[in-house]
Amino acid sequence: MKTVVIGIIFFLCTLPLFGQLEQDKVKHFTAGALSGAIGADIADGFSGGNRYWRIAGAVTSSLLAGLAKEAYDDYKYKGWDNRDLAATVLGGVSIGITIDIFSEKKHRKEKEMMVEIIEENMTFGKRDMD
Repeated sequence: MKTVVIGIIFFLCTLPLFGQLEQDKVKHFTAGALSGAIGADIADGFSGGNRYWRIAGAVTSSLLAGLAKEAYDDYKYKGWDNRDLAATVLGGVSIGITIDIFSEKKHRKEKEMMVEIIEENMTFGKRDMD
């Protein structure tokens, strides 16, 4: 669920790009970000929170989405655009890194909390023995 919320926030942050870039490239970037968020979430679940697999899942799923779209465009409209593919993959890379940054902060807090719990338990046992 957190991944979906981050994806929506990321999508809303890309809205100002509509005036600066071609509409098609922005749509490819957004599609890459959304597919990357899904891929990162799936890879995160399979790998147990490994950050490299999380980013690889985001990049791979956005690459697959971009390749599928460009293959469809080539078949239907007789045109393959590598810049569209690059925009899609860039969306996946950016959301993968964003999710990784937020996930690492969460894991760091969980580790600090576990250390505090372990320290409390160790000092509690020493007090009882005295």
